[in-house]
Amino acid sequence: MINQKNNIAIAIFEGMQIRRHWDVDSELWYFSVVDIISVLTNSNNPQVYWRVLKKRLIDEGSNETVTKCNGLKMIAKDGKMRITDVADTETVLRLIQSIPSPNAEPFKLWLARVGYERLEETADPELAISRALKTYFQKGYSRDWINQRLKSIEIRKDLTDEWDNRGVKEGLEYAILTNEITKAWAGITTKEYKQLKGLKKENLRDNMTNLELVLNMLAETATTEISKQEKPDSMPANKIVAKRGGGVAGKARTETEKELGRSVISKDNYSLSQQSVKNFK
Repeated sequence: MINQKNNIAIAIFEGMQIRRHWDVDSELWYFSVVDIISVLTNSNNPQVYWRVLKKRLIDEGSNETVTKCNGLKMIAKDGKMRITDVADTETVLRLIQSIPSPNAEPFKLWLARVGYERLEETADPELAISRALKTYFQKGYSRDWINQRLKSIEIRKDLTDEWDNRGVKEGLEYAILTNEITKAWAGITTKEYKQLKGLKKENLRDNMTNLELVLNMLAETATTEISKQEKPDSMPANKIVAKRGGGVAGKARTETEKELGRSVISKDNYSLSQQSVKNFK
């Protein structure tokens, strides 16, 4: 069972309700499968449709997709909490590809386009940078902020390359070391930082102020340089290096806060500021 953390929400999709739940621990959205099927197929009995679809997926060898659909209590039409199958975003997109419905076609076309773009970017990585620039401009970021953000991406890549050289595994171990760096310079964990800014799946760096981004870049650069010098050969040793690197930026943060007379760790984030602009308009 997924821990609900009293965080049940309703998503509206083309006038129809799709129940969803944000899981704080895994930092993933989970969506009601039968609600999505109801929207995409207009089925009078989406529960039966889902049972048939599950059997077909299993027969086709897609057992993993089915097993990723877990049971979660959600508010039913009668107002009571009832168990229903839910799936994360990745699994939902896989299910959509298996639904033969005109309503699902726009999603399938979008997935095909995204897949094609990723293949293009693999052949020519510069395209990924160009698309990132375009996306940031479309979201309203300033040119100065974008330049700084691109530099932070380069610094992050140098750090992860160094971690690879030290035998650190991508995924959980990256996250653990990143968390150590963040705690050392910001005084809070990565999860607490995102909660402070009201973020869920949004990228934390994309919602940092210029000053926060600079300090984070300093922390990651220092960690990279210390690692190159110390050559840590185990996860505990890499954690010590991460704390030391983050500590360099932590000292800079303390001195900066003394000069400013305020904390540089801000609740401000781009997502909320944009929403405020929209509401004002």
